[in-house]
Amino acid sequence: MSNYQEEKRVVRRYFDELEKSTPENVHSVLKEFTGEHYSWQGVYPFREQEGVQAVAETFWVPLLKSIKKMQRRQDIFMAGTNEISGETWVMSMGHFMGLFDQDWMGIRRTGKMINLRYAEFHCVEDGKITKTGLFVDLIGFMIQAGVNPLPPSTGTYFVYPGPRNHDGLQFEDAPEEEGVKTLNLVNQMVNDLSELNKSGARGCPPEVLERTWSEDMIWYGPGGIGASYTIPRYQQQHQLPFRNGLKDKEFNGHVCRFAEGQFACFFGWPNLSNTPIGGFLGLPGGNIRADMQVVDVYYRQGDKLSENWVLIDIPYWLKQQGLDIFERTQGIMNPSL
Repeated sequence: MSNYQEEKRVVRRYFDELEKSTPENVHSVLKEFTGEHYSWQGVYPFREQEGVQAVAETFWVPLLKSIKKMQRRQDIFMAGTNEISGETWVMSMGHFMGLFDQDWMGIRRTGKMINLRYAEFHCVEDGKITKTGLFVDLIGFMIQAGVNPLPPSTGTYFVYPGPRNHDGLQFEDAPEEEGVKTLNLVNQMVNDLSELNKSGARGCPPEVLERTWSEDMIWYGPGGIGASYTIPRYQQQHQLPFRNGLKDKEFNGHVCRFAEGQFACFFGWPNLSNTPIGGFLGLPGGNIRADMQVVDVYYRQGDKLSENWVLIDIPYWLKQQGLDIFERTQGIMNPSL
């Protein structure tokens, strides 16, 4: 049986200290828990940062100044061996919850409670965090703050729950054979969709999904797309708009992919490349090829996948096509006159 207790302890201690930190000392917390050549990847506009100073000043200090009394509300916590490159990674998924008391990203403060959905991946080597992928749902945050930068979504966005059975916090190591089952199922699903992309087909026969998905699947998509329930509604409200509104879809692989117990997760940099031809997100097509950074977290029940939490860096995908939703939002809703 694999043992990930030391890596889990490092990350849990890091989370505890981070939750107690302030804009003034968050740099010291990062320095205590990260390696000398720490690298960090995140959503637009943060993107790639090297070293503790850059990570603190670019992401954590502005966030902690804006979201007061911030708590980490975890729904899933897991660890495993990255099947791409062999290191041990720890993943946490949930929401950062606090009081939105100062403007952030051009979004006007509300003075009210707000949730920032996140999925956070940490590579732990020799007791230190050496690499991080931290993905947050900025469009979901904007929607909660009363600013929706996109047309009405095909699914429904809300503050998503964790797994139905409330068993996602795997502080103790799960049986290794259960993780193998989960990862095999996820890889089968990824391969099925990759073959569909290679075929050039825009649609997707339901039986392709039924090989790996429960009929009553739940797909928790990013703000701008929303969530869907059951295979037919998922196809109607996300998969078919995605497949029919984008062409030349290419899977680029993953940076990290692993499973523990009934849960699996991955992210890529980028996972996908595609070209919009119109309709996806309710937007016109511009035939400008763009990359997508995507996070998927899966929950397996029995021999099928039952729940899937997804973050897509839609702001970066749009930025590559010439639309910066943060600049536009600030210019319209919160201008500096």
